Amino acid sequence: MTLLRRDVLRLAAGGAAISALPRATYAQAYPARPVRMIVPFAPGGQNDAIGRLIAQKLSEHLGKQYIIENVGGGGGSIGSGRAAQAAHDGYTILVMDTGLVINPLIYAKVSYDPFKDFDPISLAFTTTQVLTVTPSLPVNNVRELVDLVKANPGKYSYASAGIGTPAHMTAELLRISLSLDIVHVPFNGAGPAITSTIAGHTPIAFSSPASSIAQAKDGKLRALAVATGKRLSALPDVPTMAEAGFPEIEGNFWVGLFVPAGTPADIVALLHREVGRAAELADIQQRLDALGFIAVSTSLEEASAILKRDSAKWTKVIQAAGIKAE
Repeated sequence: MTLLRRDVLRLAAGGAAISALPRATYAQAYPARPVRMIVPFAPGGQNDAIGRLIAQKLSEHLGKQYIIENVGGGGGSIGSGRAAQAAHDGYTILVMDTGLVINPLIYAKVSYDPFKDFDPISLAFTTTQVLTVTPSLPVNNVRELVDLVKANPGKYSYASAGIGTPAHMTAELLRISLSLDIVHVPFNGAGPAITSTIAGHTPIAFSSPASSIAQAKDGKLRALAVATGKRLSALPDVPTMAEAGFPEIEGNFWVGLFVPAGTPADIVALLHREVGRAAELADIQQRLDALGFIAVSTSLEEASAILKRDSAKWTKVIQAAGIKAE
């Protein structure tokens, strides 16, 4: 073997070893710089609340800043699309709810595929929706609200955090189940939607507990029911929809963390462990309870199965309600 050939082979072998090195050591060096966490809604909603809680703990535990970036619009699809197009290196994380699988069902075009463009880190946080009204509306329970709307078809409107959001889906489930003539007014996040309902512009709203608990306790909103099988400890006097006489109105949703597909598995595993660790902390548990969330433990495989299950479930509601978005 000539000297030149030996040098070429030695350099090639060295290059192969060097190219393999980053994959083997990436998680050990991660994070080496600040990490962006995209919340695809305006500040003030459930995704924002969960994102900020977890960002704080990840920053503390991993030694680099995890920074929230709010990107509202399109019911969360704009920010989700931006996250899908980011580099798959662990430095962009999406904080998104069940709308991740709902948006492709209602928008003619979204810039992501929920099953192909993302790898789930965790669907660690589950919550529901709260039916609220502006205090000036002359109703004190769900039955009175239904009777009021039926007696005045087309007169009343409800606010949501956007088309395809959990608030919208739960409200449409109510509308089609009870044949209500009520107008949907979508906003670019739960914060603006709740503000509109407090002011009485849109007198009715479904919203996450994270967005409505404090307002209900302060008397700025009147909470009529929660769309889950069990009362919320943060709103112990508010009945479930089943207790109110409407068991078919059930909306259980998750908020999860995702990375662009192809992110190194060891980084995904690291983030999965750290999110689970954070969710078990006493101060986080206390905060989750106040926001109406429950922390659950899901494996990466279970998370993928949940995405497919919820896609099938809400497809039925979307088709029955004829929901479409531009």
